[in-house]
Amino acid sequence: MDLSDAEENRHSPIGQGRGADHSGAMHAARQTSSFPDLAEWQPILARLGLSPDAALRFANQAQVNGTDFQSELLASGEVEEEDFFRALAQELGLPFVDEIDPDKLIMRQAHCLALLRKRGGYQPVKVEEASGISYLIAPERTGVAQMLELLARYPGARRRLKMTTPRALRRAVLARASLSLVHIASRGLFEQYPEYSARIVANAWQGTAWGAALVALLIAVTLIPETVYGILHCALSLFFLACVCLRFAALQSAMPPRPSVVIPPVAHDMPVYSILVALYDEAEMVPGLFQALGRIVWPKSKLEIKLVCEADDLPTLAAIRACKLPPFVEIVETPPAGPRTKPKALAYALPITSGEFVVLFDAEDHPHPSQLLQAWQRFRVGGEDLACLQAPLEISNRDRSLLSRMFFFEYAALFRGLLPWLARYKLLLPLGGTSNHFRREALERLGGWDPHNVTEDADLGVRLTRFGYRAETISLPTLEDAPEDFRTWLPQRTRWFKGWFQTWLVHMRNPPRLARDLGFGSFVIAQILFAGMIVSATAHPFLIAMVASVLIDMATSAPLGLMESIFLPLDMVNIAGSYLSFLVLGCRTLKVSERTGVCKVVLFMPVYWMMISLAAWRSLWQLWLRPHHWEKTAHRRAAPAPAHVPRRFKPTMKGPTTTSSGIWALRR
Repeated sequence: MDLSDAEENRHSPIGQGRGADHSGAMHAARQTSSFPDLAEWQPILARLGLSPDAALRFANQAQVNGTDFQSELLASGEVEEEDFFRALAQELGLPFVDEIDPDKLIMRQAHCLALLRKRGGYQPVKVEEASGISYLIAPERTGVAQMLELLARYPGARRRLKMTTPRALRRAVLARASLSLVHIASRGLFEQYPEYSARIVANAWQGTAWGAALVALLIAVTLIPETVYGILHCALSLFFLACVCLRFAALQSAMPPRPSVVIPPVAHDMPVYSILVALYDEAEMVPGLFQALGRIVWPKSKLEIKLVCEADDLPTLAAIRACKLPPFVEIVETPPAGPRTKPKALAYALPITSGEFVVLFDAEDHPHPSQLLQAWQRFRVGGEDLACLQAPLEISNRDRSLLSRMFFFEYAALFRGLLPWLARYKLLLPLGGTSNHFRREALERLGGWDPHNVTEDADLGVRLTRFGYRAETISLPTLEDAPEDFRTWLPQRTRWFKGWFQTWLVHMRNPPRLARDLGFGSFVIAQILFAGMIVSATAHPFLIAMVASVLIDMATSAPLGLMESIFLPLDMVNIAGSYLSFLVLGCRTLKVSERTGVCKVVLFMPVYWMMISLAAWRSLWQLWLRPHHWEKTAHRRAAPAPAHVPRRFKPTMKGPTTTSSGIWALRR
């Protein structure tokens, strides 16, 4: 669905939009008088064979959306971009160029980057040819009358000007700017804010402190083992209790999702929205991705979608190119330069996007069609310091396996319970890896994504708060599939733990400054969410082993030492509290229809937490050997879902709307 369809039917003087049937050229001529600018395009439309009714529809849509006739015509996909500009070149008497050699462009890198970021209205670009210097033009917001007037004023310009398409020109300029974009993506954050970059995992004083602490611990264990045992046990217990208390505190905001109604805004006021989708080895996911993006409600002429792929990922690129892409969709090929991570790919694409707002989706995502509308409306009333909105992630394949059921339960507790509670009290919000809606200006100010951090979402959540911005949550969700087997689940969870540890090390390089930047509440939350989760996950098996050992001693009537007598009750409270807080928070957020299978969650939870501990220990090993290695989570095309799992959202909106075939139709 396209919001502009609904707005067109509300305001159009030509009746019911696309399906309207008008009789006679005289009637069309009368309607043309409502759009004076349309007359100058008539020669072009005649060359294209576009009917007067279609022309009126696009002119009306431009008036509703606050754009121009050309933008609406090309965004519709009813006229090929190359056909349009070839016809325009013929009308102006200019030669047409469909392929451009990037090496022949005469441009500075700064000019390339400025042009790539600009949306429409490209200035003439110099190109070196055998006959001399020519100028390539791809006018997007200049009327025919204005161009004819310019050529009449400067008749010699016809010998130097050549027409091309915006897509061809952009493709050539992008190839020319590739090295600069790689540099920005790989080193931009490190050069702008080296203190926030994970390029160096631990700085000098951190390495010295960790080394000294390890040596001191070994000496202390040798000399005063019981004292060391007591101190470490108390420290670990505090981390466990902090995590338990945080989950219980979040109960006050935890609730099942409620139906959300989005009131369609006036399309004229809506800005350009950029969608970034990073894909790697995702050929199977391309059809589902296109269907999901095709249902997004937003005017086509104010939308841009960047499909960011590695240049050597030939199967994914082939799958994308096998589909007919509309003009607002662009394939961005990231050169195979390190680090080869998702945030590096996103950092490569950000400088060449033009949207006022930017949202990130994954290849397997199915966002609610009205999610962009809800996010933009929240941004409008949230103030300039509201820089990010996190949409909830919901698992659509929860019944596929016990592991996906556990994943669903975790996500429910996180996105329906913990994150809304943190947002309610304006505390640090650890972002999810997808469905983050950003105010573009704020995202660029804080340096964008860190290409060396394998959980770029968590890092961005901390930096947003440090820079004085807020992150909040919205209610319209994104559906995605969870790992269904241990082989897929383990690398993903390992990467998460490794990234959390990276994030904690980076931002704890100067703890006093971090505390000042975040404020006391968010500083405590950062310690619990990053250090606390890592410590509790790695220590969990040892805590279980210690409790089991003491219980065995009690069962065999073996005498208990003082430390064992003191810590046994505390350890049992920690274990019971951890399980209970997780279960209560998760159950509190479930709808009645989602509570089937909770007994399986309860029974499997001890095993699941041991799996989490394994992933945590594996992440520490990887952090030492391969700190920036990105373990790809394998995705495959989802099988048909059970009847109660919504595979396709239906927009929930107030006001008259009409449905269409989506942003574009998937055609092979």
